[in-house]
Amino acid sequence: MIGRAVTSLLQKDGYEVAWLSRHPKKQKQKSFLWDIDKHTLDEEALPWCDAIIHLAGAGVADKRWTEKRKQQILESRIHSSRLLFEAIQKQAKRPQVFLSASAVGYYGFDTGGELIHEESPPGTDFLAEVVSEWESEVLKVQTLGIRSVLLRTGIVLDKKGGALAEMLKPPVAAPLGRGSQYMSWVHLDDLAELYCYALRHPLKGTYNAVAPHPVTNKQLTQLAAKEKGRPFLPLPVPGFLLRMVLGEMAQMVTGGSKVSSRKIEKEGFTFQFPYIKEALEDIYK
Repeated sequence: MIGRAVTSLLQKDGYEVAWLSRHPKKQKQKSFLWDIDKHTLDEEALPWCDAIIHLAGAGVADKRWTEKRKQQILESRIHSSRLLFEAIQKQAKRPQVFLSASAVGYYGFDTGGELIHEESPPGTDFLAEVVSEWESEVLKVQTLGIRSVLLRTGIVLDKKGGALAEMLKPPVAAPLGRGSQYMSWVHLDDLAELYCYALRHPLKGTYNAVAPHPVTNKQLTQLAAKEKGRPFLPLPVPGFLLRMVLGEMAQMVTGGSKVSSRKIEKEGFTFQFPYIKEALEDIYK
């Protein structure tokens, strides 16, 4: 979802974009072969490019978290990052920029009402450990003299997929868990713009990729239901029920973080959708 949005925006601005794919011949987009499990990458891919945008990783909310699935979530990020690093290391002509996805999950499942910034400590739960290891692997690219940027992404809002589509699947929308937990979100268009901004400007290091005004789970659910024309029931779905259905993964929706976007804004980036109401109005217009 994010890759397609970034591709579209870059091509509108005159960039050439190619994807790395396990099945490049099936893609309409120009693509090069890579296979993370076999640790192989088309030798023509890196000499072709001036910059890399690394978005690869198994979806954290796609399947229930068995031990096998948790291993896939971690290894898909570590092994893909390592494959790229080792391939770049062998190149005489190296890319100038390396942008990578990361996640606000770095800070932990539930940080309460405290405003979290990039220097806040990492959490100790499963996703926090995944993101910490992922970032450590990505930051090896900096040792090759390549400008590297990590975007710690919040909940990406788009009507075609991601969190909104899942939240509004039931016939009646309702808050999850307490409903008072914060959700740090970003409109898909703003996130795509953020990647393009990081590509063109001399940013370096880690930035939170979230809109300036986080909202609670209840606020987001109620406003999204209203914009989509769905009934809203203010009674929250109990946490114990979510844990029965989702297992350990329930922590993703019963917890939350209030994450700051101040650092990226100080770099000159302006959000097109800083407030949730106008973001949802645009998504469901």
